[in-house]
Amino acid sequence: MAKRNLSQRQKSRIQSIQERRRERAIAKKAVSDDELENLTQLGPEIHGTVITNFGAQVDVEGLEDNYKGQIYRCHLRTNLEPLVTGDRVVWRHAEPVGVVVAREPRNSELLRPDPYGKLRPVAANVDRIAIVFAAKPTPYSNLIDRYLIASEAQDIQPVLVINKFDMLSDNDYPEVEQLLKDYQTVGYEVLCVSAATGAGLDQLKDYMATHTSVFVGQSGVGKSSLINQLQPQANILVGELSATTDKGMHTTTASRLFHLENGGNLIDSPGIREFAVTNLSDEQIIDGFIEFRPFLGHCKFRDCKHQVELGCALIAAAKEGKILEVRLQNYRNILASQDEQ
Repeated sequence: MAKRNLSQRQKSRIQSIQERRRERAIAKKAVSDDELENLTQLGPEIHGTVITNFGAQVDVEGLEDNYKGQIYRCHLRTNLEPLVTGDRVVWRHAEPVGVVVAREPRNSELLRPDPYGKLRPVAANVDRIAIVFAAKPTPYSNLIDRYLIASEAQDIQPVLVINKFDMLSDNDYPEVEQLLKDYQTVGYEVLCVSAATGAGLDQLKDYMATHTSVFVGQSGVGKSSLINQLQPQANILVGELSATTDKGMHTTTASRLFHLENGGNLIDSPGIREFAVTNLSDEQIIDGFIEFRPFLGHCKFRDCKHQVELGCALIAAAKEGKILEVRLQNYRNILASQDEQ
């Protein structure tokens, strides 16, 4: 039977129904205030960090007293805001499952679209974002720029990590080598590593020490392999590239926080091939291109769209080699996709 084409209104309605079902399922497992008071052996309120989020339940690492360093499965208190990996919370120990009673304010959050197109946070309180790419699957600067825009908007310091760097020794990937040069020219730090050979891993460990970092990037770029090298106890399932599409197959199904041996924390997020910035304004998007900033406000017309307008400071800067033409085109493409959505 032919696949039925749904209208946007029908898709939105289905999305709304699915969302309500999800919320009802979580609410059924939430602990009400009355139930909270009736729990026996309820411990004092203490601080903790969400290590993994399962929707209706979370794993929390205790940060105080006899609970410090231990992982406890917890229910969520009724009407509690949604939690993500990295959230700092207040929780109470109980048998067999504890209860999270409050969420502390976030310093930062990383967002991505769910299967229905709605933006949701996937990690909280991150201060470093490692954008991982590789020679295979083919990296695209448009996708990398979306990660960079999101990082800049959240004040999360980005670093570009190219895995499988040993593959470039064959000189078969001139486009990837140019990509590295372009981002180094812009001013971003680029770390060249190989999970297979171990090259560059010490530098990556030093960069991540004392910080909470998150790995993002296309599926198949080797995020799980890198994490297994950085933290052998992680034992994350490693996937292969699809033989038909040359794209990665998802191996991570839920975000999880790991403590690194050299210090610092790492949050592994589910592999995604697209990264939405639909929650950002036009001003935030253009400000996310850091090399554009000296030229903003210097166009002839205040409402300049940086397309073909006379007196556009960005167009002039691109012609003079002060900014990269490919980055200017990526900005235009991202803005156009915003208008479509």
